[in-house]
Order: sequence, then structure tokens, then C-alpha cells
Amino acid sequence: MSELFDAVDALVASRAKLPPPAERKRLRSAHGLTIDEVAGALKVRRATVSGWESGKTEPRPPERDAYARLLDRLAELYPAPPGMDTAAETVPTQDAPVPATFTAAPAPAEPLSTEQPSGATGVSAPVKPQVPAEALADAPAAPGSTTGSSASRRPGARKASAAGTPAGGADPRFENGPLAVVDAVDGEVVAYCVGGLVLDVPAKSLPSLVEWTLKESKLGQPKLSGPGRPADPLLVLTPAALERYGLPTTLTAQEKDAGRIPEGHKVTKQLTRADWKLTKRGFGPWARIYRPAKGSERQCVQLCIPSWNALDPRFWDNAAQLPPAELARVLGTYAMRVMTPRGSTAVTGLELMTALHPPTHAVRDEETGALRQADAKTPGSLGSDPVDCAPCEAPDGHPVVTALGLPRFHVRGPAEKLFEEAYDWARPMTDAECTLRYLVGLDVNMAFAAGANGLTVGLGEPTHVQAPTFDPKLPGSWLVDLSHVDLSHVKVGKEWVDLNGSLLPSPFTPKGDPPTGPAWYATPTVAYAQELGYDVRPTEAYVRYDNGRYLDGWYQRLRDAYLATMADLGVHAEMEPAGFLAAMDGYKGRDPELSIVITAIKATVKGGLGKLRERPRGEGWRPGERWRALERPTWRPDIRAAVISRTRINLHRKIVKHAAFTGRYPIAVLSDCVVYASDGPSPLDVLPYRDGKPLPGGFKLGINPGLVKHEGTQTVLWGEGVREQFDAPQLNFARFIKDGTVTDADTGE
Repeated sequence: MSELFDAVDALVASRAKLPPPAERKRLRSAHGLTIDEVAGALKVRRATVSGWESGKTEPRPPERDAYARLLDRLAELYPAPPGMDTAAETVPTQDAPVPATFTAAPAPAEPLSTEQPSGATGVSAPVKPQVPAEALADAPAAPGSTTGSSASRRPGARKASAAGTPAGGADPRFENGPLAVVDAVDGEVVAYCVGGLVLDVPAKSLPSLVEWTLKESKLGQPKLSGPGRPADPLLVLTPAALERYGLPTTLTAQEKDAGRIPEGHKVTKQLTRADWKLTKRGFGPWARIYRPAKGSERQCVQLCIPSWNALDPRFWDNAAQLPPAELARVLGTYAMRVMTPRGSTAVTGLELMTALHPPTHAVRDEETGALRQADAKTPGSLGSDPVDCAPCEAPDGHPVVTALGLPRFHVRGPAEKLFEEAYDWARPMTDAECTLRYLVGLDVNMAFAAGANGLTVGLGEPTHVQAPTFDPKLPGSWLVDLSHVDLSHVKVGKEWVDLNGSLLPSPFTPKGDPPTGPAWYATPTVAYAQELGYDVRPTEAYVRYDNGRYLDGWYQRLRDAYLATMADLGVHAEMEPAGFLAAMDGYKGRDPELSIVITAIKATVKGGLGKLRERPRGEGWRPGERWRALERPTWRPDIRAAVISRTRINLHRKIVKHAAFTGRYPIAVLSDCVVYASDGPSPLDVLPYRDGKPLPGGFKLGINPGLVKHEGTQTVLWGEGVREQFDAPQLNFARFIKDGTVTDADTGE
């Protein structure tokens, strides 16, 4: 009888009702799931799930029942917004056409383009920026300024943005945008918002300013993913506002060292009396003022104080010196295209990873029907608990290294420690290269972001394996001898080619020296040795079976922000090579404020990856002790190593293909910049374009991440002159190719 019941259940399941394709996509995105994760759970191909979400195909039993069950559970967690049509479709028969479906607006976590990850090369197909320019309206004039346009000063009043869209988007809770620059003018306090809006601020003290921000300002930003939470409002305080609220306009030397004002300061006492709290880092350049959350309601305001060096000029150029309205435009554009800043660009880069993959999510209690925090981590996230790295991945002084019992002052070599770093390599020029006239530098756009694109990384703890079989799809660290790889005879595509290996950097070491024995490598490095046509036989490994493409959404968000801002500066995707070079010439001068945003976006990429292996920062730390960063689930040196490994390999792959096709070899490589000797001063004199098409898999001019731009040109005479002047035959030209300036400090003299 049970078999008959099973047969009946299967028959019913075969006609299970499903929501329209657009609603399927919305539900998946709302929970932060990728297509790959759904495909893996249902044991189907990625293209199959993509077809279900586009309406091109419909699931069939037995997958249909499981898919319907998944969508039903997600629909309980994420009900459709009012007015959205989510009526379930009937299953079309073979004779009936598939019913037409509506196209819903994508959830915030969805990428803004349909570009697919680029696989092993890390080079994106050209995409058109699709981020609206809400933040790019003419900013109001700062007091005493003659630039900008007039703006309302009535609370709640707004000025329309350039695109005709409210600065804060469609969410009425945040209709005044993500942040405001607070300034004091002639005894009045005003808040400059995104899109040219200026609000009157009635608050007479800092506690009342926080209250006003949460209750009346309508500042904030919608969440970036379904399980996430909205961003807290950000207030940027000018020196005049600091004086108005009783705060110092600059920090003393002692306060700078401490990173905060004293706990006994009169303003911190005001906050305490009003039942407001500060985080452990206290009242510093990026202070957070909060009260414990009540249910799902958060009460938290972030402060940014530029005159306390909150906006480091290395990453924000001269943003701290801008008038309030212009500063609101710069920070607002960054906030709306990347996220509301949570601290330095490095901190924001790390926070963006978490915002796109929150560690926890809400589930509905089966007994009470109420929503509660899930016991398990959100699929695709790093979870809420920190995970110790493998000993080979740990930096010196880490507790897992101390536990090895190594002799005091022992220096770990490549066979004990993972050395995955960016290139810093140079070689003497050949006689033939010395007869050429120019040195031309090519720089890879957003190289480390491109290296993160489509990369599978570990999400959980490592598993130690002896004598493993190498799996290029399994993230981890591998102890393997790659000294037998001969760059003079390698596989390029499906063909073996002979090259001058002495003129190429090794892909296996940051300094470009060939390995001399077993060493630890991340998965992309070992996989590249296989790609070059050589066998690899690891003797030991730390692998992560819980893995996923954790950085895909992070890459897509930063890529779209970068492309949209470059488009505003007149540099677009899919430009012809000559037009691209012309557009890049002096692009920063077209809008200096947006050029600051570009600098900050790039710093967010590098800083965010650097934070994955943050070292102790004072704190009275001693080797062998844990430091504060280790308590974060996002302290993951293995992920950083994998991204750097893939970025270095991507560059080497292009170098090899370029050498095989043109016979040209690099003179110097530094991180994402490579220098070639050339007859002419232009990148077009170096790159092998034929009929307007570049070498497949090689260097290509363009603005997309992974493509290259012109870094700079100097003469060969300049190069030989500085090497002779500083007695440095292998001085790295890539470090100075931009402006040609070399100092004693640069050469270690």
C-alpha cells in the first residue's frame, strides 16, 4: 500500500504549482542564494536553474517537487511586496505554450548586469554600467560659495536629482539618502544630503542630534541582500559642527595615538546620561552611537569626522577639505554605488562582504509562527563564528604557529609558510631591448577585483590531508614541488610552445624566482602548473570542503560602481582602443570630485582583501597571543591568498600568451603593472591588435576589470640612466613608470 501512496504523492508533485519565473529569482536573491547553490542542492546543472528563472524551461519530476518546496519556504520568509503579482503558474503541457510572465525589479543583492563570471582568466566581458546617477545632481552652494544651485532649507523638503529619482531610492524610510554632512552656519545647523537637499537641524546637543537623525532625518540605506539589514544613517561633522556640539576640531597627539577622545569628555558624558552607548573603539574618527536593539528595530548612528583624519588622503584624496555640499556629493555617490561607509575604505570593503552574505538569517518558528534567528549559518556565508586557519596559512606570531613548538627566532621558509603575494620582479634589458626607444607601462584595471570574480573559496574550517590528489576545483593550500616546471616549454591552450624562459618571471613566487623545492601554494597557483602542461603531486594539503563563490556579489557591486563612475567621467565600456586611450587622457580633471570616488572604490577593493589577514595593531599584543581581528569570522588569510594567487596567475597567463604571439617579454612587473620595451610610446605599439581585435586571452585595452589601461611611458635612456645612477641593475621600472620620479628612498639608499 505504501508504494501506491508514494506513487500518488509523486503524481501530485509532478503538477506542483510554481510562482512565475521572475518571482523565483526574487525569492532566491532575497535569501542570498546563488544559482550555483540552488543547482547543487537540487543536483542539476547551473544552466538548468537559470532556465527555470528565465522561463525558458520548466522543472520536471523529481526536481520539480523539491524546487517547489524550496520556493514555498522562501515565500514564507520573504513575502512579495504589495502590488506584486506572484500568482502561481500552472504546469504547461507539451501542447500548451508557457504562460507569459511579468518582469519584476531585481532584488538589491542581484548584480546590475547580466555578465557571467569569466572563469579562469578573471577578465570580464565588456558590460555597460547600469547604476543610476541619483547622487550626481548639482550640489547646492556651500555658504560663501558661488558654485552649485539653490536648495530647500525646510525640514523634509527635497531637491530633485539629475535622474529625477529620490536620492534615497524608493524606500520612504530613507528618502533623504544614506548620509548627510552637518555644518553650522551663523548659529544655524544644516545637513547637506545627497541630490542637493539641505535640511534644517534643530538639535542643540549631540544626543539630540542622534535622536533627530533616527526619528526625523529619514537617512539610511536599504539592505543589500535579503537576510541583511538596512545601513545605519551616517553623519559627517564639519569643524564648525564639532564646535557647535562641544567637540574638538582636531585631536591632540595623545588622542591620535589612542584613536579617540577621553571617556571623561563632556560630550561622552552627555551621551551616557541620555542612555546612548559607544562601541569598544570609543569616540573616534568613525564613532558609532547606539542603544541596544529592540526586536528588529535598531537604533544606531555612525559619525564620520574628517578633521580627525576619518578620510585618509591616501584613499580619499582631498575629500576632507571639500565644502560640505561637495563632500556630501562625493560620499553620497560612494554610498549609493558601494555602500554607506562604515569606517576606512578597508573596513568598508570587508563590511560589504558581510552585507552581501550576512552570517545569519530569520526563520519562522514552526510552533509559534514567529520569526527567529536561524541556528545554522546563512548558506554561502562565513557564519558567525571565527575559524582558525591552517598553520601554513598563519602569519608569524599566530597561536597555531606557536603551537608547532618551533625554535625561537626560527624563520619559516616556503615549505612551512604560504607565500602568495603580488609580483615585484624586474630583470636587466637585453641588447635588443636597449636599441628600442621607449618603456611602456600597462596597468590592469581593478586587478584584484577581477581575481576575485568567479573564484571558489573556502567557507569553513580546513581539513588536513596527506598525499592528496590535486583537485583544481577544491580551495585550499597544497605542499607541492613545482621546481620541474620549465617556462621555456609550456602549453598555451592546446599547443606546446617554446619560449625564452629566462626572460619570464616564475608564476610561482612573488619575486619571480623559480622555486627550488616543495612549497605551499593556493589552489589557483597549482592549477596553473597543470595548465602549463606539467604534473603536480602534492604531499600534503589543507583543503576546505565547505566552499563557494563568496566574493562574486562583492566583485559585481564594486565593478558596477567603478564602471558607472568612470562612465560619468567620459570613459565607457566597449570603446575602440584609440578612443579609450583618448578618453583616459586627463579623465580625472573632468570632475575632480568623482575622481575621488574612483580612488576610494579602488582602495575599497585592496583594503577589503587586506583586512582578511589583518595583523595586530598595538593592543599590547605579544607573539603567540590572539589579537582582536582573529575573533572575526572574516579573518580569513586563505581567501586573501587565493585572490592574490589568482590575480598573479591571470597576469602571468597574459604575459605568456603575449610572448608566444609577439616575441615580446616584460622588463618589469609590479603587482598589476607590467612594463615592455617598445619602438613607440603608445600601448598600441605594444599590443597586437589585428583588424581592431586583440590577442584572445592576452592584454586588451578597456575599462572593465581585468582589461588594461596606459600606466605611463618613459624612454629607455631614462631607464638605463636611473639604474646606473642608483647602481641597481634590476630596479623595478613599474614602480616609477607613471611619472618617472625616482628618489633615494625608493631604491633603499
